[in-house]
Amino acid sequence: METKQENVILTDYAEIMQKSYIDYAMSVIISRALPDVRDGLKPVQRRTLYDMYELGIRYDRPYRKCARIVGDTMGKYHPHGDSSIYEALVVMAQEFKKGKALVDGHGNFGSVEGDGAAAMRYTEARLQKLTQDVFLADLDKNVVDFMPNFDETEKEPVVLPVRIPNLLVNGADGIAVGMATSIPPHNLGEVVDAVKAYMRDNSISIRGLMRYLKGPDFPTGGIVVNKDDLLEIYEKGTGKIRLRGRVEVEKGKGGRKQLVITEIPYTMLGANIGKFLNDVASLVENKVTTDIVDISNQSSKEGIRIVLELRKDTDVENLKNLLYKKTRLEDTFGVNMLAVADGRPETLSLKKVLEYHVDFLFEVTTRKYTTLLQKEREKREIQEGLIKACDVIDLIIEILRGSKSREQAKKCLVEGVTEGIRFRTKTSERKAAALHFTENQATAILEMRLYRLIGLEIQALTEEYNTTRKNIEEYEDILNNYDSMANVLLKDLDRIKREFSTPRKTSIENAEEAVYEERKQEPEEVCFLMDRFGYMKLIDKGVYERNKETARNDNRHVFLCMNNDRIALFTDAGKVHFAKISDVPLVRLKDKGVPADNISNYDSTKERILYVCLLSSLPDEKLLFVTKQSLVKVVDGSEFITASRTSVAATKLADNDELVFTGPLLGMNQVVLESMKGYYLKFPLSEVPSLKKNSVGVKGMKLREDDGVAHAWLLCSDREFEGGSDDSPAVLARLKNGKKGTAGTKPRH
Repeated sequence: METKQENVILTDYAEIMQKSYIDYAMSVIISRALPDVRDGLKPVQRRTLYDMYELGIRYDRPYRKCARIVGDTMGKYHPHGDSSIYEALVVMAQEFKKGKALVDGHGNFGSVEGDGAAAMRYTEARLQKLTQDVFLADLDKNVVDFMPNFDETEKEPVVLPVRIPNLLVNGADGIAVGMATSIPPHNLGEVVDAVKAYMRDNSISIRGLMRYLKGPDFPTGGIVVNKDDLLEIYEKGTGKIRLRGRVEVEKGKGGRKQLVITEIPYTMLGANIGKFLNDVASLVENKVTTDIVDISNQSSKEGIRIVLELRKDTDVENLKNLLYKKTRLEDTFGVNMLAVADGRPETLSLKKVLEYHVDFLFEVTTRKYTTLLQKEREKREIQEGLIKACDVIDLIIEILRGSKSREQAKKCLVEGVTEGIRFRTKTSERKAAALHFTENQATAILEMRLYRLIGLEIQALTEEYNTTRKNIEEYEDILNNYDSMANVLLKDLDRIKREFSTPRKTSIENAEEAVYEERKQEPEEVCFLMDRFGYMKLIDKGVYERNKETARNDNRHVFLCMNNDRIALFTDAGKVHFAKISDVPLVRLKDKGVPADNISNYDSTKERILYVCLLSSLPDEKLLFVTKQSLVKVVDGSEFITASRTSVAATKLADNDELVFTGPLLGMNQVVLESMKGYYLKFPLSEVPSLKKNSVGVKGMKLREDDGVAHAWLLCSDREFEGGSDDSPAVLARLKNGKKGTAGTKPRH
């Protein structure tokens, strides 16, 4: 008995993973995340609009529940979950996100301030007139290809026959695998003018196109302030657009001025409006500005209105510049004009987008008029047959009366076969044998109703025939003459612009970079406090003097300082971070303050603060460093005075080592080390060498392999500086009385 031999194919695992990942990436890029340059739509948007068209939810018909639209789209065309379909539907209905809304929403579809839409079971929708007339018209004229849906039970369009560059009008955003697209919206009227200019002269430069298309037109308005950069952005397809909100000055109560923000940058949409309000409040709380008395958000359905009430002597221009510098009132919009072109992702220039669109427009129009021409030719054939039949109607009636079946009569009309048909005269038979109607004409004659023989009906038939001939001549001219087709397209574009264009909302100009002149802070002595959780705050010196005991008991680091000084934060990672005292909020004693992470490069998830001091006091100090591996050294504080404003290395650490103690000597003369296993060693501070900060130090205590230094203290008579971690008073008392555990060796130089 023969055994079947197995066919084992050996394949490199890395090769399989690479191919699988590329397949997955291309699927996401082409079928999910990126829009097609021809209609400017992602697949989920295209399928949703087509499904609404199929369901007959037109602009002049009643709204239908969004749940019905979403369910039908998911069941027929897009089996990727209802949330993605509904989100796409909602965005297409939000006028504050799209240059032109494609869906007419009824109900709660969210707000400009980031409120979400209601559930799809509550909201309703229908197509906008623009969508129906410009995006979905002529689908019945074979203008685009159709493909099977996911289970091959339906057909869906590969692309919609959009007659405007929707990629520019509505923009696009999406994140694929390894790439992303971000295209700003533009004004429909300007885009149409740019298309017309390109059609008239396809050698036109991008600078020439920008005479018609000035730049982005965001639905939220605002001001583009880097006009000179737009040419390069449209040439390369990438770049950054700087946006500012529109700010107006109004008179308020009591002669005070008000700054009123009536338009916001497009990037501030949603939750960023709330963040902007918080940022302004923080500027006031941290005393960056004292010019703002109150802030209120009076925005409504009519538009954005954020009011800042100012003091009487406020320098308005300087305050504007502060808001531009410190908040999102000025922001950047990153442009990356990436779209699917010819089946692959491509970063496109402005001219390239128009080139792809115009080519698509001519292709769609060619297919449309080819279909229309075919229908008119078929109609002409029928009309010619009916007119000819009216001339010999008596003979045809005789044939019909003498025939035994429909097929026999039809065969006589088409081929002139008279066998089996009874004629009144031989002359009639000879005439019948001479008939040569086409199949379609014969069918139409047999189905013709008797009322068509009325004189007026025959006249109407002749007029229809003349109209059909004119249509055929017109369609043939359009298909065979480039200029004729271009004129048809130009007239259609003019109609679209006339019916659907709106005035520009976003201003485009060149503006100088905002320069904010900080008011010189009056030097003032304050008290710095930091608790064991790393929260910092400043309190008035008088408050500290009255509450010294409470302040010292509740906080780990307490010292008086000037409000224009800087602080240094030494951490167990061997780093020193710098921060401005002015960045620490001046608050009440019981307030929490801000974490050190917020005002410096300190990262509380990776390191721990050991010592905090004033930067100005460091040159006069010497610091003791002790590591977990028992390496000790003394470093002159002047070594930490550098040009860096953020962070520098405080010491060099061996592998797997960390600092357990950093602190000033302060006239102390004894060092105590405690190991994790409970061993202690006390030795004179004079035996610790003074080294540079980039050295590792010398061995201070001999340790076992599984042991390490846990704590360190500096002692002198009855005074001690506590450092490293929370120190035990009982341990300190025992050490001062001369009691200690098993000692290690003395420092080895």
